[in-house]
Amino acid sequence: MNTAAIQRLLLADAGFVVRELVDVIQRNRDHLSEIDAAIGDGDHGINMSKGFGQCGARLDARGATSLPDALDVLSTSLMEGIGGSMGPLYGSFFMDFAAALKGRDMLDAALFGEALSAGLAGLRAISDATVGDKTLIDTLAPADAAFHEALRAGDDFRHALAAMSAAAERGKESTRWLQAKIGRASRLGERSVGTLDAGAVSCCLILCSIASSIGARLN
Repeated sequence: MNTAAIQRLLLADAGFVVRELVDVIQRNRDHLSEIDAAIGDGDHGINMSKGFGQCGARLDARGATSLPDALDVLSTSLMEGIGGSMGPLYGSFFMDFAAALKGRDMLDAALFGEALSAGLAGLRAISDATVGDKTLIDTLAPADAAFHEALRAGDDFRHALAAMSAAAERGKESTRWLQAKIGRASRLGERSVGTLDAGAVSCCLILCSIASSIGARLN
């Protein structure tokens, strides 16, 4: 039996993916700020927690929410609630991710792959960052590639999500030994080597949380 064909999730009931994501970011607020303090402003965790917290409050007020709608709320909350570049970057990612899901009833591996790639494309449309620049792209791009590679290899949805998470972890860790080429950290030159990029870390948390939330509930 091709298990990939039956591993699906009803989008109308999947707003929990975003609610659990809010919890993950808020729990890691201090951790993200500590990482950011080494070569950045030290406020990444605070800003992320603020934006995701606004999303959580709005979702609580709305009650049960579909995944596309919850992602739209998250996108708006991040664009409004996070200063600097991260609000637009993550806001664009989630906005385009959500757009790929609209009008669909079930989330399967193929649709998730479309949404993930759409989110990455949306982010790249407003950022010049590439793999190797010590940014969240070093987490997101390999994760996207790994998910699609797993599907091409015949893996089911759950295993493809696991491959995505593993690639996100590797991408995050790769930033430790990269020299920053974008943002405030780039001013440090070689002194930026030896520390993780906070955006890469938060992106890893996001992707792993999404994978865990969906993977645990696939039928």
